[in-house]
Amino acid sequence: MPHLALYTFGVLKSPLTDPARLMREFHESGEAVYREIGQHPGYIAQAEPADNSRGTLFDWNWGEWGEFTVPAWYEKGRTVETTALIATLSLWTDLQSAFDSVYTGLHRAALNRRYDWFERTGHPGYAFWWVTDDTIPTWQDGVTRLEHLHDHDYAPYAFTFHHSFDPAGTPTRLKGIREQAPDLRG
Repeated sequence: MPHLALYTFGVLKSPLTDPARLMREFHESGEAVYREIGQHPGYIAQAEPADNSRGTLFDWNWGEWGEFTVPAWYEKGRTVETTALIATLSLWTDLQSAFDSVYTGLHRAALNRRYDWFERTGHPGYAFWWVTDDTIPTWQDGVTRLEHLHDHDYAPYAFTFHHSFDPAGTPTRLKGIREQAPDLRG
């Protein structure tokens, strides 16, 4: 059975290491959000470092998730002091499970504050695509899909909650999507 891959990417207003209150709030909420998402029905796995890596996201050993990379439009730093981004790469059983996880609970509360933390870039903040059940998507896969979504709009190759496709490439619609989910373009 196919799995749904999800890549998210956001450019932060401040570097990850910024000691200001706003970034502390972001980090504190993020830990709880990740814990809750990891227990959500339909969640399979997310990219995590393969060992106790040090340095930046760019330096970590991501194992089978591949080398960490970012979209071409990211122009901020890549050092410990200057990295100002958040990216996730995860696998889900289906679109409805991912939707429920994103738009309920702690993640929904964090979404309500996204413009406190993230820049509005004019680029999509996430992309979905289907993979075979034995495929682990890579960071490069996610970046490629997100850039494709920005450059060519939605298609079975890269899509969003608002314009989604089933594993066969047929357009599909989630119930209640218009009422519950904003279009998460940065």
